[in-house]
Amino acid sequence: MSVAGAGAAAGMTGERSLFELRERIPQKVYALLESRGFTTLRPAQVKAIAAGLFDDSHLLVCTPTASGKTLVAELAALNGVLHDRGKALYIVPLRALASEKYRQFKRDYPSLSIAMSTGDLDETSGHLGNSDIVIVTSEKLDSLLRHRVEWLARVKTVIIDEVHLLNDPGRGPTLEIVITILKRALPKAQLIALSATIGNKEELAAWLDAELVEDAWRPVRLEKGVYLDGSIEFVD
Repeated sequence: MSVAGAGAAAGMTGERSLFELRERIPQKVYALLESRGFTTLRPAQVKAIAAGLFDDSHLLVCTPTASGKTLVAELAALNGVLHDRGKALYIVPLRALASEKYRQFKRDYPSLSIAMSTGDLDETSGHLGNSDIVIVTSEKLDSLLRHRVEWLARVKTVIIDEVHLLNDPGRGPTLEIVITILKRALPKAQLIALSATIGNKEELAAWLDAELVEDAWRPVRLEKGVYLDGSIEFVD
């Protein structure tokens, strides 16, 4: 089943008032959004809610860069932490991205305990068990899984950023193994996968047993054109 966009033009009109969606957003999550100054949600976020974001549905979110995918993941994580009293695991491919997300989450959610672990693969990082949201690279998570750390059993939400890297010759195999193990070890955890670009999204959604959320909305209109001799002819 797919929740699909109808193109850029339709996506541009797909934003919704946060107040209109208040009945569909858990109370504590809604309060945090209000406190951060949100008044509207973008099309991908609205579609994710419709696809079961707050009903523990697995989602594969395929939308352009800066379209609001990260907030979809944050909403799922907040729901898992605040309402289901679990932990959220945020998997990223690079240490630099882990550091970026860590700083962002610490800034945006000061009331939650945020941790990051990307270091020595043989370290079990026991302190992570006391954190609400744990940000890790796929390689680090592979190590934690092999060490069978106790706190992983309390994970309620698993977020996989840049999931298209499953096709990467270097990082892809580790990420695939990690996802496969997590699906078996945490059958009740919600899985949220994010990608701005992926070719076989329907096949990937089927493998993840996830609803496919698509939309073409982007904050800046994307123009296509041909540059020749100092001038650009744009294509409609």
